[in-house]
Amino acid sequence: QVQLVESGGGSVPAGESLRLSCRASRVTTNSQCMGWFRQAPGKEREGVATMNLRGPPVDSYGTAAKDRFTISRDSAKNTVYLQMNSLKPEDTAMYYCAAGPRCVLQPSAFGYWGQGTQVTVST
Repeated sequence: QVQLVESGGGSVPAGESLRLSCRASRVTTNSQCMGWFRQAPGKEREGVATMNLRGPPVDSYGTAAKDRFTISRDSAKNTVYLQMNSLKPEDTAMYYCAAGPRCVLQPSAFGYWGQGTQVTVST
């Protein structure tokens, strides 16, 4: 079993930044990729970014995250970060950390999920 613990959400005005963190209790073959997803009320969960925890870092981003969000990792701490800059009200959502065997921006590819951290961006 892999536990994921997220932190770093909050409420900020538009244009500000936030950094989310997610630490995995351990890394297995089935949790070697970590990703960030988000879900706004009434909307489907969407992929934000993914990164592998072992080997050369490879990242990928969803459309909404490109140019504003950056995923990074600290492999020694089994932790990934999501730096979110120039936040917009439409970024308001619950942000979930997930771990899975493959780095694809599809929620169904991830078997382990954190409890979520709320990000609220005001106008």
